[in-house]
This record gives sequence, structure tokens and C-alpha cells, in this order.
Amino acid sequence: MVPSLLLLNKTWNNQNLHSVPLDLDVRLRRLDLSNNFIRQLHKLALPYLEQLDLSSNQLDLISEGAFEDLARLEELNLSRNALNNDVGSNSKALRSISRLKSLDISMNGLSEDAVELYLRNKSSLDQLKMTGNALTRLSHNLFKESKDLRAITIDNNQISVIERGTFEPLSHLEMLHLARNNLAHICDFELHQVKYLNLSRNSVEFFVTREDDQLYRLEILDLSHNKLLYFPIVPKMNSLKYLHLQNNLVGALNSEATMVSEANDLYSEIMSEKTVRKNHLHSNWRLMPLIYIDLSYNHFRSFPLETLSRLTSLETLNFSFNCLQNITWNIRNDDVSGFRRQLFFPSLKYLNLQSNGLAYISPLFLNALTQIETLNLQDNSVQPCASIDQSTQEIDLSRSCVVIGQLRTLKHLNLKENNIKMLHPNTFLKTSLVSLNLAGNSHMVVRRDAFEGVQTTLQSLIISEINMTSSDLSLPCMPALAQLNISNNHLDVIPSSLSCSPLREMDIRNNHFVSLNNSLILALSKRLNLMYISGNNFNCCDSRWLIIVHELKMKLPDVNDTVCFTTQEVQFGTMVIIVFFVTVISTVLVILTRKVKKLKYNSEKLDSKIK
Repeated sequence: MVPSLLLLNKTWNNQNLHSVPLDLDVRLRRLDLSNNFIRQLHKLALPYLEQLDLSSNQLDLISEGAFEDLARLEELNLSRNALNNDVGSNSKALRSISRLKSLDISMNGLSEDAVELYLRNKSSLDQLKMTGNALTRLSHNLFKESKDLRAITIDNNQISVIERGTFEPLSHLEMLHLARNNLAHICDFELHQVKYLNLSRNSVEFFVTREDDQLYRLEILDLSHNKLLYFPIVPKMNSLKYLHLQNNLVGALNSEATMVSEANDLYSEIMSEKTVRKNHLHSNWRLMPLIYIDLSYNHFRSFPLETLSRLTSLETLNFSFNCLQNITWNIRNDDVSGFRRQLFFPSLKYLNLQSNGLAYISPLFLNALTQIETLNLQDNSVQPCASIDQSTQEIDLSRSCVVIGQLRTLKHLNLKENNIKMLHPNTFLKTSLVSLNLAGNSHMVVRRDAFEGVQTTLQSLIISEINMTSSDLSLPCMPALAQLNISNNHLDVIPSSLSCSPLREMDIRNNHFVSLNNSLILALSKRLNLMYISGNNFNCCDSRWLIIVHELKMKLPDVNDTVCFTTQEVQFGTMVIIVFFVTVISTVLVILTRKVKKLKYNSEKLDSKIK
């Protein structure tokens, strides 16, 4: 008979235990003793145990025979204890576990010598976690008895040196986590087998790989929060798809050409090449199947066009929080014809340029974004141009505004907080916008027909914090609009043109509404189920719209923060209850009146028959 799951699993965590409970069921498969006060561990007679959690205790002594009868133990968590004490005795106890696959010895104050003892006789180990210890150096002897390791986590230590041969012999190693250490250079990266490498939050100044013809399996490389001045020189034959370079010093040099030149000089110096024979950085990037790169929070003052355009598979680029003021087309002319070359970003769909101080974006750059779908320009100084007919004239490179209409594939555009002065007619013509954010442009004038060309595709529109009055806001019929945010303005009327929109959500907070149009609310009632209304000056006596909202069971999440006015201010949540109560009473009175009339009529009719 198979024992129940309750018998197979036993949890004793957070029980203020000072020792392992006696008389444990020998059939146990999983035992959780975490978050207690156990200091010593003696022999456990649990022959079927597969998982043991002793994390967050005060364990500093493990008897030599403690694990001898745990023949099936595969997962052991000893994190957050005091295993830096009695290392000799404790390490002998761990040697008896021959089938262990997962070991967590994080947060134990362990040195590299102590770890080496704990890893003796661990040939079956698959996963190892050593977060938050006191390792300063990784030697080639550290994992010599754990050649089958697939995942190693050694973050938040003090590692500054990694000897050659430490990780190279681990042929199954796929995940290596070395974040939050003191590594300064990766001079000759040779881990062909690793798929995920995390070196974030170190002090890495450069990452260089020797060029060879071996295939590297690396797919995710995290070098964020370091001191990189250059793009990493990646393996020639690589599988890299995700590259995290945010919070570095890349771009601090004067130009892209200077950065590339110095990176190649550095490669030649490290690899002891007498002369620089080729552009190692660019030649290897051309072969990289990268789909995501994060370059936010760096020091770019110019956009690295030539480097990034080599990433022909790139779909997502985060370039926010840099120092760009303009994106110009500073690239070399064609060597043969002498004409300006046109580079392309053939796969780029998402581009984040938030918080750069951008005022100008070259039309040639916009032309290169042939597949762009999402563009975030929040917190810049971009001024959209009026639409122009590009089929009959050449692109005017001298224009200081940005022609949004060039981006034919664009679906999502964020122009929040750009200090836009004017939204011209046909500004978004020829795009396919689904969502548009124009919030925070406090002095923007919205011209009539500004949304011409996208009124049939827009599903989400944000025009909050623009200081508009109702006379300033002219919206066309938008038959696809599902979300509208017109909060934080000076509006007192919702445009009647919205009656044709399938709105599901509307935000009218912090305006000058006294009441809402009953017929408009009824027209929107088929789809509208969520509305934010606080911060207005509603008239308590004009509540017909509120009755409609209540009857239609629309959600008003901020109703308790809403007030209305008669001779005194009234809590709007209370007003809803009053209106509902009045409605119910009125309905009951109508029904009673009808019944009384009916009874009176029947009584009179009966009297006439008797007579």
C-alpha cells in the first residue's frame, strides 16, 4: 500500500525547535526543519528521505555519522547557519552523502578552503549555491570532485580572482552566477559550455574573448552595474540572445569610432597581437543572433549606429536614461559611390529612448526602423511635425521636428512629458497606432484633425495633465477606442463623439465635471465597466447619471474619495448609498401605488356587479 503524501512530507519550520524531533516516520521523503534554533545535528535514520531543509537555524556542529543512513538524499539546504565553525567535522559528515544532486551552503561565512572541504566526494552534484559567503579567490581545485555540476551560484561574495581551470573542466556547466563580487576584468573568456552568465554588480571594466572557431553556447550575458567603457568583445561563433549592459560607463568616450578603436587596441594588447589586423568588435557582432540588449543608464552622447545596426536579429533595444540630445546620421559614406550609406534595423520592434533630452531625430534614422512597433520617447523634448507627403518630395534633413508618419509599422507611441507645443493636423497619419500617450505636455495645443488617420485604429489614448478645457478638446469618432484617460485637465463635458467608441475604461479624475451626460453614459454602457471619477465638483442634486451607473453595475474604484456639493460637501460614497436608497424607495412606492390603484379598480368593478 502506497503511503499518503502527508506521510511522505513533514514540515516543522518556524516551530522554535532546538533539536530534531524524535520518532520521525522512517518513510519520510521530504523534511522541512527551516527557521528554528537547531545547533547540533546527530544521526538521522530516514532511509527514504530525498529532500532535507535545515536552512535558517544556528547549526554549527554536524556529527560525522549524521547522514550515513540517508542513502537516497538528493537535495540538502544548509543555508543561513554557522558552518564556518567545526569545518573539519562538518565536512566529514557531508562526505557520506553519495547521491547528493543539490546543495545550498549560502550565508555560512565560508572561505574558499572551507568550501573545498565541503565539496569533497560530491561527484553527483548538479546544483550548488554559495551565496553570501566569504570567498575571495576561486582555485582550480575547488570543483575537481564535482565535474557534473550544471548550475553554480556564488553571488555576493568577495571574489576578485578566478584561476584558469576553475570552470573550464565542468563540461556540463550551463548556469554560472557571479554577481556582487569584486571582479575587475574578464580577459579571456573560454567557457564554451555555459548558457547563462551573470557578472552584474562587480567592477568589470572590460570583457574580452579570444577569437577562435569553437562554438560558444552562451545565450544570456549580464554585465549590468559594472564599469564597462566598451561593448564586450564576444566569441566569434556565439549563441548570444540577451545582453544586459545597463548601468555602466559605455559611451563616455567622445565618439563611437573612438570607442571601437580603443576596444580593438585593448584586444590586441590582451592577446599580445603586434598589429591590429581587423575590427574584432564589429566582425563578431555581425554574427551575433542577439534579440535583446539593454543599454540604459550609460553615458552615450551619440547613438552607436554602426555597431547596433550589425545586430540584424535585434528586436528590443533599451536606450533610456543616457545623454543623447540628437540622433544624427554620422556614418561613413559608401567607399565606391561616395553617397551616404543607409543602414537598417531590420528586426527592431521595441525601442526605448526615455529620458535622454532628445530634441532631434534624423529622418534617416527613422527610415531605418523598418519594423518598429513600440517607441518610448517619454521625458524628452521631441516636437512632432505636421504630416508631409514623402512620395512627392525628398526628406528634409534640416527640420528640427520629428515626422512620426515615417513609422508606418508603429503601434505604440509614448510622448509623455516632451513639452510639446502643438499637435498638428495629421500628425500620426500613415502610422497604425493602437496606443498613444500624450500626458504631461502641459502647454500643448491639440489642433482639429490631429488624430486623423489613426481614429480607426487607436484603442488606448492618454491625454491627461495638459491643462485643456472642453473647448480645447476635439476628438473624432474612434470606433476601436477601449481606454481613455483625460484626467487632470479643466474639462466639464465629455466629448459626445465618444458615443461611438467601445470604451471599457475611462479616467476623468481631477477635472471640473459637475454632472455627466445621461445619454452618453447610456450609449457607452454596453462596454464601459470601469470609471475613475474623484477630484471633480459633482452636483448632489443632479444624480440621474449616477443612478444609471449604479443600475448598469459599473465599477467606481475611487467612489469613497469622491465628493459632491449642495450647500455642504458630501462624501460621494454616501451619496451613492443615498441615491440607491432613494431609487429603491421610489421603485417600491411606484409598485405599491399601482397595486392600490388595481385593488381600488377591482373593488369598484365588483361593487357594480353586485348592484
